Amino acid sequence: MCGIVGYIGHREAYPIIIKGLQRLEYRGYDSAGIALYDGESIKLSKTKGKVADLKEKLENEISTTGTLGIGHTRWATHGVPNDVNSHPHYSNSGDLVIIHNGIIENYDSLKKELINRGYTFKSDTDTEVLINLIEDVKKNENIKLGKAVQIALNQVVGAYAIAVFDKNKPNEIVVAKLGSPLAIGIGDDEYFIASDASPFIEYTKNAIYLEDEEMAILRRGKDIKIRKIKNDALVDPYVQELQLNLEQIEKGGYDHFMLKEIYEQPSAILDTFRGRLLSNEAIIKMAGIEDNMKRFLAADRIIIVACGTSWHAGLVAEYIFEDLARIPVEVEYASEFRYRNPVITEKDIVIAISQSGETADTLAAIKLAKSKGAFVFGVCNVVGSSIARESNAGAYTHAGPEIGVASTKAFTTQITVLTLMALRLARAKGTMSSSEFRHHLIELETIPGKVEEALQSDAYVKTVADIYKDATNFLYLGRGFNFPVALEGALKLKEISYIHAEGYPAAEMKHGPIALIDEQMPIVVIATKKGHYEKVVSNIQEIKSRKGKIIGIVTKGDVSVKELADHVIEVPETLESLTPLLTTIPLQLLSYHIAVMLDKNVDQPRNLAKSVTVE
Repeated sequence: MCGIVGYIGHREAYPIIIKGLQRLEYRGYDSAGIALYDGESIKLSKTKGKVADLKEKLENEISTTGTLGIGHTRWATHGVPNDVNSHPHYSNSGDLVIIHNGIIENYDSLKKELINRGYTFKSDTDTEVLINLIEDVKKNENIKLGKAVQIALNQVVGAYAIAVFDKNKPNEIVVAKLGSPLAIGIGDDEYFIASDASPFIEYTKNAIYLEDEEMAILRRGKDIKIRKIKNDALVDPYVQELQLNLEQIEKGGYDHFMLKEIYEQPSAILDTFRGRLLSNEAIIKMAGIEDNMKRFLAADRIIIVACGTSWHAGLVAEYIFEDLARIPVEVEYASEFRYRNPVITEKDIVIAISQSGETADTLAAIKLAKSKGAFVFGVCNVVGSSIARESNAGAYTHAGPEIGVASTKAFTTQITVLTLMALRLARAKGTMSSSEFRHHLIELETIPGKVEEALQSDAYVKTVADIYKDATNFLYLGRGFNFPVALEGALKLKEISYIHAEGYPAAEMKHGPIALIDEQMPIVVIATKKGHYEKVVSNIQEIKSRKGKIIGIVTKGDVSVKELADHVIEVPETLESLTPLLTTIPLQLLSYHIAVMLDKNVDQPRNLAKSVTVE
């Protein structure tokens, strides 16, 4: 949530910043702004609304020349979304300008103190408090901007990623990070700043990801200087070569990123197990598991912490780990886990799942688990992300950039990694025979092709979507491995169409939700042949007797559900533990088509952010 972009160098800053803000729109925001230095003065423009609104406004209002600038997309925390609360923010003198992601928790006490010193405030934001605190320190201590930023940040409580510059020293930008991501692109006598690497990928492949409580001073024609905020210690910059490419972050002819990412799942799943799954040799190779096998085999239990779609992937993993590897698993919302007093021991393994690797609650859960002596294994998609760095070990999914706010390929690639882990541990523990193990590997290898086959239902799913697009409520039912898929299907519909939907275990229907069923209620039932098929058919009969409209997700060639359901969408047959990788596909397509038909902003649904980096 929120996005930062900045540039200092020899190019015109405006095109880089405005394009960068457009690339960060997926993070979720409600206003946008930009500040440029043209060699004489700061030109600032900001507005409630989209980056397109900002672009139109500032090109009519101000000069867009200048080789230094910062830009921001804001997701409101302190203060309603409006032009005044949008970033960037000036200090009282007008000399300093800041953009900020995160939350300053003690802003109110700092603001009162600054008001007592004669400062005034135009906005309701914590960010305006921060820039005036920096100015106050700079003025009273008679020090340079970088030192003033350092001293001020040692007085704040909260999370931040900031970029600040001083119009009287327009050859430098100061940046700092705690709890919110910040990447620095390294070019030839130029620097790029962004919340992730996508805004500057066509200009440089070299990037530094700041660690928490680090700050950097970026000067034209000078080497980067990175210091610890707490103790001023110099840090040797670690420059990474980016694996991202421009083609990955473009729509590639699709109407929306979400649809593109749904269709990328066969290749994303293949990339995730490529080099790890060697079915001919009956081997799974995962360095994070192999190097820590003793720890995994000695574990009393696995605790999975995650949020949103990643939590649903964790629920699928609970079934897989317990069924195949016979390891007890608990799945926790990271946002709850971090605030209660969980019982964690040194014999616990904590698996933290996050697409972005920056989810604030999941990061906090990791730190709590590590403080109790647990071993933390991270599963995330973004190389160099905070969760990847905080974990003791881990495995990347290889989904590639996921721009759509509603996760699709993140879900299936997370399940793929977790399945590989469960299979490897099952073989090491001896809970699977060699023939069973090989059979699972061979079947997992077929999944990308079977996802391709499941995607062929797209046209029919679109027809079903047209029938039910005006429904005000949906129920999603599944059992066993597919109960979490029901939850995920309901979440997808809620996220992008704003239709109320709930997922339930099918057997729980009679314990309450059945009261909601009438001829107006569409019920999506995952009823594959594997697992508790006869029980699910019985649930469908109960729905049918109450005139509910049934959309069945069935195994190819199904007969029984076909006779009962109003609509059936077929997926290929596979092992029960692998069915979530297929049954989720039509649910993703259904939510997508309904949202498009309702003219919703599919890639950037209201009030949502791709990566929740604040509480």
